[in-house]
Amino acid sequence: MQVILKTDVDKLGREGELITVADGYARNYLIPHRFAIEATEKNRRNLEHEKKVEIDRAVKGRKDAEKFASELSGVSCTIRVQAGENDRLFGSVTSIDIADTLKEQGFSIDKRKIILEEPIKELGVFTVPVKIHQDVTANIKVWVVKA
Repeated sequence: MQVILKTDVDKLGREGELITVADGYARNYLIPHRFAIEATEKNRRNLEHEKKVEIDRAVKGRKDAEKFASELSGVSCTIRVQAGENDRLFGSVTSIDIADTLKEQGFSIDKRKIILEEPIKELGVFTVPVKIHQDVTANIKVWVVKA
């Protein structure tokens, strides 16, 4: 019997795949547990339509992310902090500080999307990557200056 998987099933296939399984396995396990549906002509057409819609949505999301990344690449943010001798900071500049500064400039970015390998602990200019989309990353300049 041919079925269309609605979810990923270990050692069988991934969501959206058309697979052939034993009739009893399909009728007694996959279909009642809603892991799959029977592969009728109507369900196949629906699957193809859903795939097209998902591809279109992904393409649109990537284009929007690239547009936002190009806007964000031209942005630089200045963070004023207290510093001691040798331009060492008393605290550190974290992704939360950068997100707050960007929010003041009108860019709402989640702090988890700002990629800092470690907090900034000295004065200077730093290039910080911001992950907008799974394939799109923008770089912003962060100026850390003495208050």
